[in-house]
Amino acid sequence: MTRKEYKDIYDVVGVAMEVHKVLGRGMAEPIYQEAFTVEMGKRGMQVEREKVLRLHYKDVLLQKTYIADFCYQGIIIEFKSVEEIDSDHRAQLMNYMRMAKVNRGILFNFGERNLHTERYLYLPEEDDFALLTHDNYKFFITE
Repeated sequence: MTRKEYKDIYDVVGVAMEVHKVLGRGMAEPIYQEAFTVEMGKRGMQVEREKVLRLHYKDVLLQKTYIADFCYQGIIIEFKSVEEIDSDHRAQLMNYMRMAKVNRGILFNFGERNLHTERYLYLPEEDDFALLTHDNYKFFITE
């Protein structure tokens, strides 16, 4: 991940923080999604809402589709408005990242008092995910 790619994550988190600051916690996900789209636009950040994801099995395009909440600069962004993020929410984001073949993803939960944010990096060589934290993100930045 380059510094620019990390900065994109940082910028997206800033937008979500503004939305949470204005709207507070516990509303329905579509309200946050619409407000996020508005705020992204105000900042000149073009985001793709309801990104359709398709999966190939060998050389066959499967009929089943999935819809990610947002895609921005190669980042899959998923919104939740629940009491607490659980493993199913994380698995959803990670599967979307694999399907879209992108290495960055953000999971937001607007249901908590403070906006809960989880930033992930997909490591395809290991077929694993790293949770990016304040302490470790620099280890993943390449020039």
